[in-house]
Amino acid sequence: MPGMIAIVKNPKNPFYMYTGIIQRITDGKAGVLFEGGNWDRLERREKGPPMSHHHPEVRFLNPKKENKMRKLNRPTGHRMSMLRTMVSQLVKHERIETTVAKAKEVRCLADNMVELGKEGTLAAERQAAAFVRGDDVIHKLFTELAYRYRTREGGYTRLLRTRIRVGDSAEMAYIEFVDRDNELRQAKPPTPQPPQRLPMDPWTRSRLTRQFAPPKEDENSRADI
Repeated sequence: MPGMIAIVKNPKNPFYMYTGIIQRITDGKAGVLFEGGNWDRLERREKGPPMSHHHPEVRFLNPKKENKMRKLNRPTGHRMSMLRTMVSQLVKHERIETTVAKAKEVRCLADNMVELGKEGTLAAERQAAAFVRGDDVIHKLFTELAYRYRTREGGYTRLLRTRIRVGDSAEMAYIEFVDRDNELRQAKPPTPQPPQRLPMDPWTRSRLTRQFAPPKEDENSRADI
């Protein structure tokens, strides 16, 4: 798989190994880019035997992790600054209109900020203050929104598609907080959470059942009666 890390043994010296990243796989042969950009070794490895998970001379490590956040056609600094401003405006006005792609990213971040507000600790307040902008926004997160969603477990915002923007045909949508006044559509009530079940681990389950079990009677005391 391209992007995976491969450790290749040297056929002449089995105690010396090469570490590289697989760039492409063609006809059962993997092209590996080694450290330092040594493409000479890459060409020699492409002419060698097929490299696969079952090849004795190759070991594959975990694949490269990818960032699932949308890039939004912006560099990292610009993207994060824009999202911080949009989340702050959403908390302040409780409804904004933007594109669908931006609204999906704002929804995740806004829900995380509400979770911090419900936590209510000093560490959570400092963590939220490092992201959103404005003292009034911080105060609203930890007072009004935290009280409003005290019984709701997630799903604090929703996305409503509205129109196609003239000019670039971008799909627009409203993102708003639920359970508030003047909302566009009545939100569903929070789903009641099922009672907590005992763990399936037999050792933990037996320990918990013994903890709440009635005390056993002594056989000697029963015989005396």
